[in-house]
Formats: sequence, structure tokens, C-alpha cells
Amino acid sequence: MEVKVLGSGCSKCHTTIAMIERVAKEQGVEVAIVKVEDHDAIRSHGVTATPAVIIDGRIMHSGGLPSHLEVQGWLRPAQQAMGFLNQATRHLFFTGKGGVGKTSLSTAAALTLADSGKKVLLVSTDAASNLDEMLGIELRNIPTPVPGAPGLSVLNIDPDTAAESYRQRVLAQMGAGASDTELSTVREQLSGACTTEIASFDEFASLLSDKDGRFDHIVFDTAPTGHTLRLLSLPKAWSGFLEGNDRGASCLGPHSGLKMQEERFKAALDALSDPAQTTVILVTRPDKGAIAEAARTSEELHELGLHNQRLAINGVFRASTGTDAVAGAIEALGQQALDEMPASLKALPQDTVPLRAFDTVGLPALRALLSSRASAVPVSNTADTEPAVAGHDLAALADELAAAGHGLIMVMGKGGVGKTTVAAALAIGLVQRGKTVHLSTTDPAAHLAGTLDGEVPGLRVDRIDPKVETQRYVDKIMAAKSPHLNEQEQALLLEDLRSPCTEEVAVFHAFSRIVSEARSAFVVLDTAPTGHSLLLMDATGAYHRQMMREFEGQGGARVVTPLMRLQDGAYTKIILVTLPEVTPVSQAAALQDDLRRASIEPYAWVLNKSVLAAGTQDPLLAARLDGERKQMARMAAGLAKRSFIVPWLTRPPIGGTELARLVSGP
Repeated sequence: MEVKVLGSGCSKCHTTIAMIERVAKEQGVEVAIVKVEDHDAIRSHGVTATPAVIIDGRIMHSGGLPSHLEVQGWLRPAQQAMGFLNQATRHLFFTGKGGVGKTSLSTAAALTLADSGKKVLLVSTDAASNLDEMLGIELRNIPTPVPGAPGLSVLNIDPDTAAESYRQRVLAQMGAGASDTELSTVREQLSGACTTEIASFDEFASLLSDKDGRFDHIVFDTAPTGHTLRLLSLPKAWSGFLEGNDRGASCLGPHSGLKMQEERFKAALDALSDPAQTTVILVTRPDKGAIAEAARTSEELHELGLHNQRLAINGVFRASTGTDAVAGAIEALGQQALDEMPASLKALPQDTVPLRAFDTVGLPALRALLSSRASAVPVSNTADTEPAVAGHDLAALADELAAAGHGLIMVMGKGGVGKTTVAAALAIGLVQRGKTVHLSTTDPAAHLAGTLDGEVPGLRVDRIDPKVETQRYVDKIMAAKSPHLNEQEQALLLEDLRSPCTEEVAVFHAFSRIVSEARSAFVVLDTAPTGHSLLLMDATGAYHRQMMREFEGQGGARVVTPLMRLQDGAYTKIILVTLPEVTPVSQAAALQDDLRRASIEPYAWVLNKSVLAAGTQDPLLAARLDGERKQMARMAAGLAKRSFIVPWLTRPPIGGTELARLVSGP
């Protein structure tokens, strides 16, 4: 392999050459170093900063010293680009914090395996999946071939479809002898959000326990971490619930029906725990929060028996020159996060994927994502890269919200778009404006504490902890029912309440309590990523319909459900947070459509981490700015009634002081 090193012969040039030779020796790659020191020859390559590195006629690096990881990527053969694709296990799970690139990497991995001649099924367990946009096909709940990718099929576990299929199977198991009353009772039992969850798991388990060998590999693109951990824990939870339990019915229907699924649950658990069958790829970015969550996830997966783990670091950025403040800050923050990575993650086998100049939409981009040659960035004259002013800032939004005096502010969006940062900043902004504020979160991953990084005077902060709320709910039910039950009946009730479905009910009750608090104060709610939040909305709608049925015909009674409060624009303000990229904006638009179908109208959009608004001259970042402009135009064309912009910040918005800067007026 010929490697050209362009420069004046300075110490950095010599260090770069030595690093390339050292990494080449480590990787067993033969390289021929060609030094280019003539000034005119350097300029003819379009290089403006040295030392620069050119491989196969492409500029791989320009300006400053490359990192060891970066050089490894240049020299790694394309077929060995990702370790998780070498002797890949049948099941590949991609998981991680929202927004780290799970869908991009899992799809690119599935495509690479299919291109090598394998039969591959790509499965999304995320209710807010954007696989359809990436692949340009309509997602279905059956394997669907991907045009242009022989051997690759895609399947989306749709919660509503899975729940209906599950209901029909359970009812069919009851047989022709079941009375109308019995069938009606079971239908009612199967109408809740917990049925949706277990039905999704049932589909998931059937794939894990599949023995027909139709596919060589099954690649799972999972929901953000908290929801995924819940999914992966279900085999053990339900196996434990079923063991020794042989009576009656649960909120999932007749127990005999569940018993029939016990073997499938066990097979799913065995497949997850077998390192010969399953590899978990923890996807992260060079970001402190994403890396911390990957470390927590790794520990929890070990506790569940999933020990075959790898770490994939996505979006690693290297500035082209040392003169661009934004580019330099992005690289420095990323490197600091990688340097401070917990030892448990450093011990895992690692793969790195550099930040690309392109959006990962369409087969050509997805095929290029994992290519070791795709790190090359052609240097060209960029169009206008001056800071763009295309919307108000968060201080203006905080002013508008404070004018109401009280109310519920729900911050929603795809995982990884910065919902927690925006929610925390708005809460602090309301406190600054003299308001009483309660800041909480429904996200199982709970990032609020890390974002606030300490107490904020005047701000009440907590979270809806599923375990705490479940125990509180169980205690409440037992206290209400126990006086009327004998000892055996109490034991049976407690056994039913230990069902994993109880958690969904308990979280909804906690959510309802918080919603009602906004009658006299401000409640800012940092919601879970889109898919998990939509399931909570489903539970809210189901409760509303139940209440309406119970109060029907009682003219004098007035009931106000949580859904009615969410539909009241004067009471609830929905803030949709997105990033200036095609997929996050499309997903925010889809979430807005879902909310509107429930008669809930979003109040405003926040476009977060805009490099265009910050301004940059870095070639790679500048190559991405046209994409930002297109997304701003989409929003301005009617997607967002009100829009607010947060530029990419050279200082992380962590802690009360930095968050306060986002919402402080001029």
C-alpha cells in the first residue's frame, strides 16, 4: 500500500510517518511511505494544512497529528474493517444511547453480510424506527426483501400488529367451549399497554428461538438503551413468573396460554446467553454521556447473562486544521471522552467508525459507512459557512412559556437529540423567571442527574423510577384489597402483582400524578425516546377510553383524564427536539403526526446542535452543512409552527451554570 505523507519535513511530519510505520507493523500491513515536501506538489493535491496523508489518491488527513485509532482505520483492510463482522455470530444486537447511530451501523452490518453472500434478516425492535427512510422501503411485520441488496430482508416488530396477533392467538387457545363472558373478560385483560409489550417480546422471542435456519444471520436494531434492557430482561422475568405458577389468568390472558409459551421464553434466554449464538455490540459516540451509558448497559447485560460484548465507537471526528474553533472543540471533547472511558469498556474488543461527510440514507451511503476507505474527505472550496440565524434561541422560548404562569411542558423526540439538555435548560429558565418548577423524567435511562451535575436552587428534581413506582403501586393495591381477603387470597393477589406487566401500569399512574401537578406550578417532563413515549401515550389513551365508558350516562359527573390535559394547549406545551439531519427531522415529523392523531398539538420545535448556526470552515463539517440547510428549509416550510435553534456549543451544556447560559436573555 502506497502512503504519501505531505509536509515540509517538520517534526510533526516525522512523527506521522513513524506512527504509520508502527501501526502498519502492528497490523501486518506492508506500506511504502512516499514523502512529498515540494510546496508546489503539495498544493497540487489541494492540501492547505500539513502534515497530510494521501492513500489511493484520497486525502485521509490534513493538519495536525493523526491519532492512533485514525491510522488504524486507514490501514485496516476493508474486509476486516469491523471486528464484529469477522466470524459473526448468528444474532447481532446493536444497542446504545439514543442517537449514537445504532440503526446506521446495524443496517450497514446487515448489508455487508448480505453482500458477502449470506442470507440476513434485519429486525427493528424500535417503535420509532427509521429503517424505512434509510432503505427506501415500507417496513412490515413480515420479512421483506430489500431491492438492490440480494440476500437482505427487513422486518419491523410493530407493537400494535404484534398485540393484535397475540390477542387472537390467546383467544383461539381458549377453544370453542369458552363463553361470551369469558371471551369478553380476556379481551379486556388483553387491552392494556403491558399486552403490547409482551406481544412485541413474543415476536422477538420467536426470532431468537427460530430453528429452521432460513437466515444465516439475524441483526437486531434495537430501541434506545432503557427500553432495550427492559426487552432483554423479559425472557428471565417471564420465565421466573411462569415457573411454579399454574393457576388462573393474568393480565396477559389465560395462564394455560402463557404456559404454552414458556418453552419459547427459555429458548430465547438460552440464545441470548450463548456467546456462540449472540454478540451484543454496544454502540457509542465519543461523548461522555453516551460512553457512561454504554458502561452501565454493559454491566446490566452481564447481570442478565449476556457476556459476549463488543464496543463500536461511531462518529469519531478529527479536525482538518487547528484554526477552526468549532472543529477543534468537537475533536477535543471527543478525545477527552475517549481518554476517560471506564476500564470496563476499554477491556472490550473495539471498532471505530469515523464521522462521515454524508447522511447514511440509501444503499450507497450505507455500504460506504463501514468501508475503511470512506474516511477520505475530498477537500474543496466550501460555500457560505458563516453562522446562520434561522430562528429564536431557547431564552425566547423560556420567555413564552413563563408567560402562562403554570402548566405542563413535555420535551419529546428521538433518542440522542438532546431532550434532556433542552428540558433541564427550560426548567432553569423558568426558575430564573421566578416560577415554581418540578423537573422530572419518564426515561428509564434517566440522564437528568448527569446533565444538571448538582443541585439547582429553586428547582425540584426527581424521576419516575420504574422499580420504585412498581413497589409503591403494589403496596397501594395490597393495602386497599387485603382487609377483604384471607391469607391465601392475599398471596394470590401478590403473585399476580409480581407480573412484569405491573411496571407499565405503575409508571402510567406516576405519570398521571405528575401531569396533575401542573394545575398550580410548572412541570417540565423530560420524556423517554419516541418509541417508549408512544407506548406511554397508548396507555394514556386506553385509560381515557376506560374512564369515558365508566362515566358514560352520568350527566352530573365530570371527569378530567390525563389525555384531556395533554390535549389542552393552554395546559400542556409539547416541545419537539430534533437535530439538523434528515432522519431526526423525519422522525420528529412522524411523532408530530402521531400526536395529532391523538388530538395533541405540538407547541414548538427546537433544532439542537446546529453547526451551521455556530459557524465552521472545517472541510468535513462544511460538507455536512448543505444537509443542515435542507432540514431548516423543511421546518420552515410548515413542519414547525414555531422554531428555536441551539447552536453546537464549544463548551458542553452540563451543570447549572452552562445550562443557564442557554436560557439567559441578552
